Formats: sequence, C-alpha cells, structure tokens
Amino acid sequence: MPDFIDNGTRFRLTDPMLAPSAAGYLWNRRMMIQMTCRGYAVSQYMDPEPRKYAHVPTIAGQSFMQPEHRYFTHHPGRFFYVRDNHSGSLFSAPHEPVRAKPDRFVFEPGLSDMRWTVEKDGLRVELCLELPEDDVAEIWTATVSNVADRTRDVSFVPYFPVGYMSWMNMGGHFDPDLGAVICTSVTPYQAVEDYFRNRHLKDITFLAADRLPDHVEVSQQAFEGEGGLADPSALQAGRNLAGGDAAYEIPAGILQYNLSLPAGGAERFRLIFGPAHDTSEVATLIGKYLRGDAAAVQNATRAYIADGLGSFEIQTPDPAFDAFVNHWLPRQVFYHGDTNRLTTDPQTRNYLQDALGMVFIRPETTRDVILRTASQQSVSGKVPDGILLRPDATLKYINQIPHTDHAVWLVITTCAYLDETNDRSILAAQVAWSDSDETDSLYNHVTRALRFLAGEVDGRGLPLIAQGDWNDPMNMVGYKGKGVSGWLAEASSYAMSLWADVCEAEKDRETAAWLRAEAGALIERINTHLWDGDWYARGITDDGKPFGVSADAEGRIYLNAQSWAMLCGAADADRQDRMLRAIDEQLETPYGVAMFAPAYTRMREDVGRLTQKWPGSAENGAVYNHAAAFYAAALYHVEEGDRAYRVLRAMLTQPEAGDIAARGQLPLYIPNYYRGAWHQHPRTAGRSSNLFNTGTASWFYRLVIEQLCGLRGTRDGVVIAPQIPSDWDRCRFRRNFRGATFEVDVARVSGLTGRQIEVDGTPIAGDVLTHVEPGRTYTVRVRLPERA
Repeated sequence: MPDFIDNGTRFRLTDPMLAPSAAGYLWNRRMMIQMTCRGYAVSQYMDPEPRKYAHVPTIAGQSFMQPEHRYFTHHPGRFFYVRDNHSGSLFSAPHEPVRAKPDRFVFEPGLSDMRWTVEKDGLRVELCLELPEDDVAEIWTATVSNVADRTRDVSFVPYFPVGYMSWMNMGGHFDPDLGAVICTSVTPYQAVEDYFRNRHLKDITFLAADRLPDHVEVSQQAFEGEGGLADPSALQAGRNLAGGDAAYEIPAGILQYNLSLPAGGAERFRLIFGPAHDTSEVATLIGKYLRGDAAAVQNATRAYIADGLGSFEIQTPDPAFDAFVNHWLPRQVFYHGDTNRLTTDPQTRNYLQDALGMVFIRPETTRDVILRTASQQSVSGKVPDGILLRPDATLKYINQIPHTDHAVWLVITTCAYLDETNDRSILAAQVAWSDSDETDSLYNHVTRALRFLAGEVDGRGLPLIAQGDWNDPMNMVGYKGKGVSGWLAEASSYAMSLWADVCEAEKDRETAAWLRAEAGALIERINTHLWDGDWYARGITDDGKPFGVSADAEGRIYLNAQSWAMLCGAADADRQDRMLRAIDEQLETPYGVAMFAPAYTRMREDVGRLTQKWPGSAENGAVYNHAAAFYAAALYHVEEGDRAYRVLRAMLTQPEAGDIAARGQLPLYIPNYYRGAWHQHPRTAGRSSNLFNTGTASWFYRLVIEQLCGLRGTRDGVVIAPQIPSDWDRCRFRRNFRGATFEVDVARVSGLTGRQIEVDGTPIAGDVLTHVEPGRTYTVRVRLPERA
C-alpha cells in the first residue's frame, strides 16, 4: 500500500503501473531534477540562464518545465539494464525502458534523496539519487545483489541518454583517463556577439563511475540497433558493448560491467552525471564526488534541506495532512524562495508570493525580496512585470507583456513580513528607483505603487487590465486600452485597506484616510458595475461587455472574483450566501474547486489565449490551486473554517491507491493544477499537472499557520484565534514566533459557549497576547465549544 514512512519524511510507492508519471523532485541552489517512479527525468540548471544537459530527440523548450509531461521512449531518463548472461533475460530499473514486470518494486522519494528497489528473477537493484549542496551534478549509487541461492553471471549496464544536443555540433567519446563518457556540443547561435557570450557555457554532458567499465558505447543508435531501447541489439545474444563513439550522432552515456555474483553477493557502484564546461571541470567533479568523502556530501545536502523545513509542527486527527505540512510543504516553499524557480527574471508576482512563505522559514530572504522589488520600481510608482536578479539578465517570455497586478503583491508581502517580524525598520530603508538617481523609503515606494494603481482606471474608476492581471493568458480583455479587471478592483481595495493600517501605525493619518476612501470607493464601483445578481463578474472587456456572468454560456462564474470580494469586504452577508451557493453548485469538483466554469471550448477574442487551452487544463477552468488558495483565504477571512479546510485538503493527493491513480501524483507537493471541466470531461478531471512550481505553496503554508492554527502577528503581539475544522476534537502545534516558542493545544470541550484561552495557566481576555518575549516558551491552551 502506498503511504508515508519514516515519520512522514519519505513516501513509499510499490507499483510502477499505478501512476506512471508519479514523481519526486530534488534541487540545490543551481539545479533541479524531477524523477518519475519509472525512471524518466526532467532536469535543468543555471548557466547562468536555465539550461538542460539531457535533451529530448528534437529541439524543444529548454528553460522551463511543461505541465502534464509526456514521457516517451526517448525521453531523457536514468536507466539501468540487468542481463542474465546465462539465460539472456533482460530487465531494467527503475522500470523503463524494458518494462519487465518486477517481482518487487519500491519507489521511496525522501526529503533529500530518492530511492528505488527493484527485484526480478532473483536479482535486486537498489538505486539512490542525491544532489550535492551546490554543484550541478547527479550522484547515483547503484547496488546489484544476487538474492538467489546460486551464483549468477550478469551484466549491469547504466544507460543515461543525452539526446539531441545541438544541430550545429554534437558527438561523444569515452575518455579512458577520466573514466568518463564525454558528450560534446556547440550551442547553436547566429549573431557574432553570441559566440563570445556562449564561450562560458557548459556544453559538455558527462557520465562517470567510480570504476572503469568492462565495455562502453556512446552512440545511442548503435546501442539500440533494431531492438530499440526495450531490447537493445547491443545486449542481444550475449553481446558486449562495442566501444563506439558518436560522430554528429545522438550520444548517450552507456557503461557495461560484467559481474559474477555468488549467492548473497553484491556489487556497489557510484556514478556522476551532469554538465561541464571542459574536461578539467569533469575531473574536478569526479574527484569531489566519486573519490571524495561521500558521507560529507550527503550530510551537507541533508543540512541544506533541513535548514529550510521551517519552525512549525502540527499534530491533528489527519496524519497524512500532518506529514505533508510538517515536512513536504515547507520544503516546497523553501525550494521556491531559495532558488527563485531557477530563473534570472522571476515574474514579480511569483517572486513576491514565494517570499510570502519564506517569512516563516527565513524572514531575511523575504526582506531582501521586498527591497529588491522596490529598487526596480519606476519613479512613477509602477512595479515591473519581472525582477532582474543579475546585472546581465533580461526580461523574457511573459515578463515582456504588460500586466497590472504587481503592486498588490508588494503590499501583501510587505504586510505579511511586518506581521511576522514586527521589523518596522524596513519601512525606513532607503531604496533607489529604476529610472532615477533619487532614493526614497520603502514606505514611500509602497505608497507610490498604490497611488499609481489608483490612477490606472477607466471612466468608471475600475482598474485597467492591459494584457493581463494575475491571470497571465487573459490577454485580450483590455489590449485596446479599455477593458477592466473586476478581480484587480477587489485586490486593489484589499491592498489599500492593508496599507492603510500600516499608515495609521506610522501616524500618517492623511495617507491612511486617502487609502480608506479609495478602498471604499472601489467597493462601491464593484457593487455597482460588477455584481451580477448571484456572483461578481470577472471583468469588462474593451467593448464594454461584462464577462464571467450568468449570461455567458462558457466562463459563467470565476472563483477569484468571488474570493477577493469577500477579502476586500465588497460582499455583504446576502451576497456572500449567494456566492457560496453558486460556487458549491457550479465550481466544486471531486478534486477541488475550479477556477471557473464551464471551461471555454473555443477562442473568445475578447478574453484571450486562456480560452484556447484545452477545456479544464491550466487557466481554462482547471482546479487551479493558486486560485483555490485565495478562496480558502477568503473563507477563513469570513470565518468559514470548515469550508476553508475542505478547500485546502482537496489540494492534496490522498496517500491511497485510488486517489494516486486518479490524480497521477504522489502527495509530496501541491501541483500548479488538477484538471477541471468535471462536467465536460469527467474521464480526465483530477489529473495533475505534476508541476511543483506554484505560488499556492506559500499561501497554503501561511493559511495553515495563521488561520487554521490561528497564531499570527500584530504590531502589539500575537493573535491566538484557531479555526480548526468542526470534526477535529483536538489539534496541537508548535511554532517559533519572534524569537519565542509557542506550544499550543487546541481542544473542543463540552459545555463551552465561547472560546477560552490560557497562556502559561493564566486566562487572557480577548485573543491577543501582547509583549512577546524572545527566548521564552509559551504554553497555550485554547478551548473551543464542541461541534454542533
């Protein structure tokens, strides 16, 4: 049975056919790799822009992961063939490409490594993948064991495809002095200046082991022959690898070891695979990771991951939820916040929201992100679409398209940082402008961002959408300069109210009053122009047509427009009841709440390219978890805790076979989306994107800590206001906050009519504990009424 093991720090899957694309991921500050249970891989590294070192057979997108990866015979993978040299039988570990049914299969992704155990016909292969703390390299350990009662003569053949490296120049050979397969290429270019820019690139991909192979092959085609990868000609009829090279042919790292294993005998191998600039770098990496202290490398990697696991631990009646929140959720938050998703120009909204979660793990990172963002703001107050992390970086892809929402995230992240740390000094920090020699305080930067946002409106006073807001492919609502975003009106009102509180605390009553007036005016405009009777419209197009309304056959109701109406206070009690009923009826699915419904089935030219996506995938009506997290935030905001928890829990795959098979994912991360269009395409609804890049992780972590557990900061201290589900009798958690430790026990008690809070045995009035003392441990008892 699939389940969490090792106190929740590892997951065990025992069937490679249950969810063929189920995967885990590893990373360090310079690379990441996602490995499926069957042995396929997606990996990339920074050089200094994102690149790949193992390629598909044709030129494809090199710098980012695709949703719902298609794996195929020649997709990059890490495969290990085992041939019985007496019978000629062949199998491969982890499972591809031979696909022989194993007698035993175990895939165990952990926090800092991935392990497999595969047994077939009395032979066992144990694999472990690790990454070093900082270098770009995969470190593999492979052990081949004879678990039969007789001596076995076997060939062990690690096969690491490299793929189509370059149409200009690619090849490969075995270097006996290094003991490594060296696959070479030249990155294609046209402009002369690119030659000089490319000279530093790591155009080599290499495979080396801690012992010399008995035989080797570098040409993928020579290895496959007529048998293909499932039954390569090079391994048929007892053949040994022929020692060939690759001359403008697709190369691969293929090593053969002929082993005589007595009963109970085993042979262990250590391999390294990755990119390099030249053979001297290959030699250095081999020295460090094949001949160096393996335990020290492993300990450094474990320490790096452990440093990012946060300082929060929870115990609830839901053990799978606990395992995810205590280990895998902070890990996902840390990946985002420490690597910036392996890009040199993160989208501003991603950059800031990833930092939103880091405030609970490493708040100094959040501080740096806020100040860097402000430093790239123009003197007009406009916040850029992307943040440049290096002097030589440029804005690429979506960051070249004008979006209008970035100021909102600057406010939300700054306020979250203040709530968590109470570091008011950040407000006075002097920050430059991108287009001026002047500097100004962060406080004035944020205020000016909101003034800019308040000015970018149409004649109704609703914010212009340009070519997108939070929803990137909603690119044709306002490309003529007239369309507006209903969601942005709500989010702007919410951000203005948040910042008004900061202004009042800083004794800037004039700015606070202006912000409250603007926020209130936006609410009036929202209710005047966007309320459709049972829910709010998503926006109004360039041609003045509201969309996301009951008159629409497709895209009738959008989740974000309802969530943020609750967050900003636009929805009164009656409207809220109508919205929640509409969401329950039209957006709820067995796999979570959909972003909107029904999904579009054809292009709508006044909405944009999201309508061209397959119905139910990505932004076209998927269970888009980032939007679902906003909905959960809104539900907690209006004290709908049971609904909010159900929304959060639906984002997580259950650790049981049926849900894993349906979603195609292990419960190790929140994916960008699950397929929606439940009523239109029920067969594929719930299928995971298997993308772990998502701002959802930060929001989820924040909601669990600050709303579900209810321990969140204010200027004066800490609020203690848990909203645990009504069917939980008890919840315990431990949280570090402003240098103090809070050990909190929340329980339901019969006979109570209201919440009771004791701190160190003393009841407190209300729900705010003032004057948190660093270094102190607080024992908190919260007693709630029994559920109805």
